[in-house]
Amino acid sequence: MDFDSPPPPPDEYTQSVRADFGIGDGEYFFLQPTRVIQRKGIEHAIELMRRLDLPAKLIISHASGDEGNDYEQRVREYAHLLDVTVRFEADQVQDYRGTTKDGQKIYTLGDVYPHADMVTYPSSIEGFGNAFLEAVYYKRLILVNNYSIYEVDIKPKGFHTLWFDGFISTNTLEAVKKSLRHPEIAHEWAETNYQLAKRYFSYTVLERRLESIVADCLGYQV
Repeated sequence: MDFDSPPPPPDEYTQSVRADFGIGDGEYFFLQPTRVIQRKGIEHAIELMRRLDLPAKLIISHASGDEGNDYEQRVREYAHLLDVTVRFEADQVQDYRGTTKDGQKIYTLGDVYPHADMVTYPSSIEGFGNAFLEAVYYKRLILVNNYSIYEVDIKPKGFHTLWFDGFISTNTLEAVKKSLRHPEIAHEWAETNYQLAKRYFSYTVLERRLESIVADCLGYQV
């Protein structure tokens, strides 16, 4: 991501994000910025919200895609069973701003991220973690499962997250509650994470590494 160019502040167009997603005053906005597929582990986010017992809604930004609707139905049933409000907003979260057929605003993910109180990223398997870097770019608090790539390639860099290892523990719950009740903690973590991502995962770092690889292949020094 282009961490040398921070995202612009939210503009007037995005001031209605929370209202359009049905998030009332005093409610927390949990964002699941992924498709609805099994390896994303969305049940963990739902369980977390049930056990937190705080006024909140979970917004899922993407549809199931080409992997069928069985898992989405499972998520809907699980949320109903635990009495957790989950909204599937793929129609209103697209690549470009616009208007749906019924006249509702369409937002980009970049429009939505700044309004979330927490990004849930409870995947069991990921190739890397694009949504993780997006959440860091938009300086959001992140709940992440300790999936293998995160444990090996991301976590050792020093990122501050709310993480769990396969299941939501009491310690995870207490850490989430503390971070939500003390936004200054989330702000401090977000700033630290941004600087770490700038150091390790920015376009500038990529350019420098690619130059080194090309130079090594061609036998000259950068």
